[in-house]
Amino acid sequence: MKKTFVLVAMFAVAGSSSVLAHGPSGHHGHGGGHQTSREGAAYGQPGNPQLPSRTIVVRMMEADGKMLFEPASIEVRKGEQIRFRLDNVGALDHEFLLGTSQEIEEHAEMMKAMPDMKHDDPNSKQVPAKASGDLLWHFTTAGQFDFACLIPGHREAGMSGKIIVK
Repeated sequence: MKKTFVLVAMFAVAGSSSVLAHGPSGHHGHGGGHQTSREGAAYGQPGNPQLPSRTIVVRMMEADGKMLFEPASIEVRKGEQIRFRLDNVGALDHEFLLGTSQEIEEHAEMMKAMPDMKHDDPNSKQVPAKASGDLLWHFTTAGQFDFACLIPGHREAGMSGKIIVK
């Protein structure tokens, strides 16, 4: 049985962050110490489009000068593959990045230094205003992990949340 959940993300203008290595072009890559390689990260690995997944719809929007993901907490089962359907219904570009608290914090600092950085990682997806995108992730480890919008100012405006893997 396939379940679909809706998350609402409300945005304002604030800063973002994450902790992935960047290549000389300012893009995240799949090397250079990057933690989402084929072996995976502390919180899992890129999903396999050939395998079944549960879809969680994440809606992003600006409201009342705030940026939020609703709910701010998502529960998944260890071993579950999730297709995050990212629907940006807002007027601003946004992103969805999965990581550990430390990765998110470290990457936030990088984003402050390089605010025009573009992401090219399996654990993140930038979504232009009025557009949609998908992120497929296989959660292989139990624990609590983070998600955030790392565009400068967005996380500070409240755009972050938790993923609990049981």
